[in-house]
Amino acid sequence: MAKITNKIYLDYAATTPVDKEVLKAMTPYFSLKFGNASSVHSFGQEAIAVIDKAREKIAKLLNCQFDEIIFTGSATEANNLAIKGMVSKFQTLSSKLHIISTNIEHESVREPLKELEKLGHQVTLLKVDKKGFIKIADLEKAIKNNTALVSVIYASNEIGTIQPIKEIGKFLEKINVKRKIAGLNKIYFHTDAVQALQFIECRPSWLKVDLMTFSGHKIYAPKGIGILYVKKGTPIMPIVSGGGQEFNLRSGTENVPYIVGLAKAVELVFKNRERTAAKMLKLRNKLLNNIIKNNKSARLNGSFDPPTSLGTSSRLPNNINIRFPGVGNETLLVSLDQSGMAISAGSACSARASGASHVLTAIGLTEKQAKESIRITIGRNTTEAEIKETSEVIGKTIKKLKSI
Repeated sequence: MAKITNKIYLDYAATTPVDKEVLKAMTPYFSLKFGNASSVHSFGQEAIAVIDKAREKIAKLLNCQFDEIIFTGSATEANNLAIKGMVSKFQTLSSKLHIISTNIEHESVREPLKELEKLGHQVTLLKVDKKGFIKIADLEKAIKNNTALVSVIYASNEIGTIQPIKEIGKFLEKINVKRKIAGLNKIYFHTDAVQALQFIECRPSWLKVDLMTFSGHKIYAPKGIGILYVKKGTPIMPIVSGGGQEFNLRSGTENVPYIVGLAKAVELVFKNRERTAAKMLKLRNKLLNNIIKNNKSARLNGSFDPPTSLGTSSRLPNNINIRFPGVGNETLLVSLDQSGMAISAGSACSARASGASHVLTAIGLTEKQAKESIRITIGRNTTEAEIKETSEVIGKTIKKLKSI
């Protein structure tokens, strides 16, 4: 692919450019085929037909049912709908619910959980080890009679750690059999799969999840479109009231061009997933090796598997989160940006926060160490030449900053 700009962009976990094929699929629905899907005339019928086609395509790829795909305005909205929507529905059965999550979740899961705590619900955040993994044994200990939901991020947006979602799903399946016998409510399972979809298996039935979140702009579709997979029978209520679109779970006029674009992007992900992951893994490892070679004191944050373990990798193939002792990440990132490189310190959603990354402190880093860390994420457009230049520029920049 041609270079997007004269700069080197290595922040693909934050957002991705819209793919040319995605843009092409979307274009007619901005001005030529602009009908409201709720209208009864031909313009509206054309709109609802193309939405149905997009939903059907995504459902087929994910091996789920047509009406289990709910389009939302973002992954943040989808996560909120999954958590708040389920708790709202469950409250008819129990006034005080218990939710289990982890201490490395994205803000769009963390913040709803804090809100629910203020309302009197109980929240247990499972701790992760120094590589970023939770233990199923800890999950088992945390379960209570009033536990209603478990929400575990599939792949960390900061350190790339891939949690054992399938194993958790199988474990909860067994637990739910025992709970049914005991007359207790089922524990439902949600995972934020925003970073995972592009690289690893995300079929809900295979993972044994009830709710799953996806985002368009992480997979080369536009910003402002997301998906919540809701397994049939899962108790959930809408958090946005209105005209009852999306099977009465997400009111609001459907964003037809973005839905079309998202469906195309998901199609491209499934078509190219293995090849994309292999390419990025190769480039990621080359860049990481070069950085460490030029900066002996650099330390990788989180887990790392060698290239031979692509099929069972414990880290996303495009992710590097690395610490440079003695060099503040703010100063480093500004210097790199001035050198034409777009790299981040972590989650774009918390980039303006003054505190250290909660993910990095969760894996044992001090606040100072967390503030010496940067996140580099590779994308489809990344080239060998960019990897070579990046490792050289980082090496020179670190040397220069340490000498000041």
